[in-house]
Amino acid sequence: MADTVINNKNLLPVAGIHRRFNIHQNIVSISTVVTLVAICAWFFTAFSSVHVVDLGSGNNLKVSGLREQWLRGDVVVMIRHAERCDRSTNPCMASAEGITLKGRDAALAVGAGLQKMGLARARLVASPKVRTQQTAELLAGHAVPAQEWITECDSGFMKAVQAHKVSGENLVLITHSGCIDQFERKVGVPGGERSSDYAEAFFVQMDGSHLPKVIGSLNVEQWANLNSEQFN
Repeated sequence: MADTVINNKNLLPVAGIHRRFNIHQNIVSISTVVTLVAICAWFFTAFSSVHVVDLGSGNNLKVSGLREQWLRGDVVVMIRHAERCDRSTNPCMASAEGITLKGRDAALAVGAGLQKMGLARARLVASPKVRTQQTAELLAGHAVPAQEWITECDSGFMKAVQAHKVSGENLVLITHSGCIDQFERKVGVPGGERSSDYAEAFFVQMDGSHLPKVIGSLNVEQWANLNSEQFN
């Protein structure tokens, strides 16, 4: 009997060690699974996200296919209004509700770029806000129709754009950063890339047969460097 008790006493620590070892193994297994899930999620996000190509960098504009899609009338361009005066110390072009003189120069540069692209198969529409109307008129060289839906920067903005896109006609929207952000969200652009500077343009292929496809973006300085040969 004594030997049995002694043996049992000797076995108790061993059983405890086994339990602790099993618990440790379980913790390691759970940690491994969590790590693998995190890695898989990162890879899925990295490779499934839609990235906004800088069309002004290198030969990105040439390889993007923008020229061909523009000639077919399969492009939507969302252009944020130029620098707003009520959020700047720069002199206003007119009223404080509009854009600055710096913004005026930027809008003229973008307008010159649009002219080089060719507006024969393009329709321009602007938000009715003063800053977007001023920007649009400078872009086009004339008054641009105002439509209220372009100010509705919510989750339904992309569907609204699709509804107003006419087959075979490029659509140029002079709108707001919030609207561009909503569109980018819908097509899967990650948070770190969802941004639009004053007068920056966001190009999307929209042919009516496929889901909208992001082509890329151009900022003010890049618009100024465009040449007609790139679109002819």
